[in-house]
Amino acid sequence: MSNPQDPTPILGQSRGMSDEEAMAVQELIAQAQKSSRYLTIPTADLAPDATTKMRPAVARVVEESHIHELLNYFNRNYLYGQGRFDEYSEGMLLKWGDGYSRKHIWVTVEGDNLIFETSHERNCGYEFCTGRHHVYTPDLWHDIGVINAELAEQFQRPVYERSDD
Repeated sequence: MSNPQDPTPILGQSRGMSDEEAMAVQELIAQAQKSSRYLTIPTADLAPDATTKMRPAVARVVEESHIHELLNYFNRNYLYGQGRFDEYSEGMLLKWGDGYSRKHIWVTVEGDNLIFETSHERNCGYEFCTGRHHVYTPDLWHDIGVINAELAEQFQRPVYERSDD
């Protein structure tokens, strides 16, 4: 196992681009895929009791950890804006892909801890691994390098959407 402090390289190549370029690439991809997929959940599709807003305590941890900013960066530069963000009372979700290839980065907040769902069932050896989750205490998530390394690992080994079949 590598040290979680060491930056994990992300597969693929990031390319700096302006917001206008990013939107143009996003539109080209949608046209080429002939996709009618929404990048946000239409209000009509939400269950009446669905929560699409983080609780204030959760939003504070998300803001202080810069996790939303970092996920936006990854979405823009590695997924070309094709990822979709869903917000919940306890956290947020970035998902990308369609059908059988849908992948997730699920981030929740419990107390002051930032929790990432992982793609593995067993403890991976990191001190912050519980087997199914990586739990970051405030002293860890205040270090953007640590969170960036976690996101790099999440992009390399995302959580795949499970079938209910």
